[in-house]
Amino acid sequence: MNKTRTMTTIAVLGALSFVLMLVNFPILPGVDFLKLDFSIIPILIGLVLFDLKSAYTILMLRSVLKLIFDNGGPGGIVGLPMNILAIGVFVTAFALIWKDRKKTSQYIWASIAGTVGMTLLMLLLNYVYAIPLYAKFAKFDIEQFIGVGKYLVSMVIPFNVLEGIIFSLAFALVYAAIRPILQKNSH
Repeated sequence: MNKTRTMTTIAVLGALSFVLMLVNFPILPGVDFLKLDFSIIPILIGLVLFDLKSAYTILMLRSVLKLIFDNGGPGGIVGLPMNILAIGVFVTAFALIWKDRKKTSQYIWASIAGTVGMTLLMLLLNYVYAIPLYAKFAKFDIEQFIGVGKYLVSMVIPFNVLEGIIFSLAFALVYAAIRPILQKNSH
C-alpha cells in the first residue's frame, strides 16, 4: 500500500472504531456503567493490515473523536484513559504473540494474555485512579456503597474477563470472514 492509501485506511478505521464505540451496552446485570463496545475490531484490523504503531494510531484517533464528540462528562473523562490503556494492552498482546504467526494456538494465547493483562491493569487503575477520582469529584464513594474489594472482585474482574473473551471471539469471527481481503492488502 502506498503512504496515502495507508493513511486513508488508518483514518477510516479510526472513524469506524469511533462509531462502534458509540454503540455500547452493559454485559453484567445491575452494572450499567461498565459497558462493552466493539471499537477494538477496527484497531485489530489495523494491526493485521499494518503494524502495532498503526493500531495505536487508530486507537488514539478513535479516542480523540470520542473526547471531542461524545465525551460522556466526568465519567467519560475518567473512563476514557482507562479504556485506551486497556485496549492498548489487549492489542499489544496480539501484536507480540499472534500477529506474525497467525496460528490458532497463538491466537488463543494472545487472547488469554490480552484478557489477563487488561484485567490486571483495570484492577490497578480502578484502585489507584478511578475509585479515588469518583469519590473526590463525583461524590461517589464505592467504599461506602459496596466496598472496594467487593467492587473489584464482583464487578471489575468479571467484566474485564468477559470483555476479553467477547473481544477474542468477535475478532476471530470477523478475521475469518475477511481474512482473504486482509491477506491480500496487508504489509
